[in-house]
Amino acid sequence: MTSRTVTLLDVARAAGVSKSTVSDALQGSGRVAEATRDRVRAVAAELGYRPNSAARRLRRASTGAVGLHLPATATRLDYYMNLAFGAVERAQEDGLDMVLLAPSGAAGGRIASRVDGLLVIDPEAGDSAVPGLLDAGVPVVTGERYLGPATGPSGAVVCDNAASLTVLLDHVTERGAHRPALLAPSGSSAWATALRTTAGSWGRAHGVAVTLRTVPFAATPAEAEAATRALLAADPAVDAVICAPDGSAPGVLRAAAALGRKVGASGGSEGSEESGGSEGGGRPGGAGATAGPPGARLLVASCVDGTATRGAAPPVTAVDLRPAAYGRACAELLCDILAGRAAPDTVRRHAWSLEIRDSTGPSTAHRIP
Repeated sequence: MTSRTVTLLDVARAAGVSKSTVSDALQGSGRVAEATRDRVRAVAAELGYRPNSAARRLRRASTGAVGLHLPATATRLDYYMNLAFGAVERAQEDGLDMVLLAPSGAAGGRIASRVDGLLVIDPEAGDSAVPGLLDAGVPVVTGERYLGPATGPSGAVVCDNAASLTVLLDHVTERGAHRPALLAPSGSSAWATALRTTAGSWGRAHGVAVTLRTVPFAATPAEAEAATRALLAADPAVDAVICAPDGSAPGVLRAAAALGRKVGASGGSEGSEESGGSEGGGRPGGAGATAGPPGARLLVASCVDGTATRGAAPPVTAVDLRPAAYGRACAELLCDILAGRAAPDTVRRHAWSLEIRDSTGPSTAHRIP
């Protein structure tokens, strides 16, 4: 017997299987091979595992509710509010209420006694509440993967965030940029990590370093403005700024205006996106690159679409992550797992689109990968 409570996660690690497999093996449910079931039970007995009493009660009687855990910054970001509305709407279609959990989280046992399952959106590897949520004894679906040390959730809905930034970088270079920069989000979520990693890999593949400035995960327009001013002062040759945080793009536009940079306005003839033409050959380091004096062109784009990007002057090219539909997709997977319509460990993918607007030139089309 150990000196602390043994969890499902401990058994999963010792047995070399997922947490959901341990749960199914100990409950005698799911599609678990007999040899695996016997091994898991032997490991659980050896470690002294005792099932969580709240989880046992939950399995006997439904609470009729599911929990939603959002990042601490969610209350001031349109993206998460729209996601939450979509999740609530979908849960209600299965007769489930949605309980919004405090950002600090709560003990897994207390949560498991109140809800049938959990949605954990954009879990941070450094968020101390997440391991307890994943080990609460109820099915858990994450919006984006969890990169922390705990065993994975029951299911996940993911976006290809590397692909979305790649498309943005391709787009601004096709529109004439030679030295792009990224205001990258801090933190250890899958989204933030993918953007920072992709900026480096894209730059290496194209023979140009993408200038990287780290800003808070939920940077305000004022913080984005300050970061952009510092960026352009340090490297005036930057001719495209892609900002990651939701709602921060107006700050980039203000910085550009203060420095006399012309956002989205072409300095000459420009090829269309469909033909792949652009100024100076349209590739990083090509002929025609400028040093970015006042009046020089600056392209602006965002990794997250929303009211701030659509209503900006000029409107900002952005990746539409379709947050309401994303929330619905997360809730739908959780409902399907609870109802037995989807197997544990299911991963579903969520589509996004690139909305091209005046901040990167003529907004003649949008592209869906």
